[in-house]
Amino acid sequence: MIEWSGQRRSPATHAHTNGVQENGPREGAGHEGVFVNMPTRATLIEDLQRRFRAGQGFSVATINLDHVVKLRQPGPFRTAYAKHTHVVADGNPIVWLSRIAGHRIDLVPGSDLTAPVAALAAAEGVPVALLGATQETLKAAAQVLEARAPGLKVVAQIAPPYGFVPDGPQADACLEELAASGAGLCFLALGAPKQEIFAAHAQARLPDVGFLSIGAGLDFLSGAQTRAPGVVRALALEWIWRLGTNPRRLAWRYGACIAVLPGLMLRAVRSRGQTPPEQTSPPRSEAS
Repeated sequence: MIEWSGQRRSPATHAHTNGVQENGPREGAGHEGVFVNMPTRATLIEDLQRRFRAGQGFSVATINLDHVVKLRQPGPFRTAYAKHTHVVADGNPIVWLSRIAGHRIDLVPGSDLTAPVAALAAAEGVPVALLGATQETLKAAAQVLEARAPGLKVVAQIAPPYGFVPDGPQADACLEELAASGAGLCFLALGAPKQEIFAAHAQARLPDVGFLSIGAGLDFLSGAQTRAPGVVRALALEWIWRLGTNPRRLAWRYGACIAVLPGLMLRAVRSRGQTPPEQTSPPRSEAS
């Protein structure tokens, strides 16, 4: 189940935490759950810059209602999510529910992170890898990213085979290619739950590399998919646009998301005004 528990410290990021904590049945002692620990895009970019400069890896997950549904069940997805160093809110319902609970966070879609994080990598001299989608999509997306972020170097374009297992031998082969490329940042476009499971697996193997899950972000960049117009996104209706473009695949998913909303709203209302379990200082550099 989901709980809005206010400000907590994430031991992986030493960051101010606001938002959603996954609080379902524990998979083992000491399971800390999943919660939004990067309340704004600016906070995230600031911490990623610090990590680039320190040569520290990271893994960024972008939680939305579909993820919440998946996180209700024990398994590899929930285990992987709990290992991510950064979690942002990629969905208006997550933002609204958090605000109902009294914790203000901003909407930070994974697709909207591709350009600013690529620009940050270019500025910091960090080579980039793209993993997911098809070879044609990766090639087109790489050209767009390098054109939009002068100085950016896309050093690897990896399209996993059909049936890719994100923590199996094929994943290890991808990691060997990533390591050989010298990439310090990898955009993951595998979709949930594969990209989150791969990120957790990869972070353990390549602790100096950053992994950012962006879903259809590379498809949008390459033109393989058309994103909803800005006005549709501003009205929080992108989900209707996407449903219209792929109803057979998304109807059940969105139905499951709608089904959990009443319970989440009730929990958010009940948790409003509760004293947070821990109080922490604002984000800071480990060197400060």
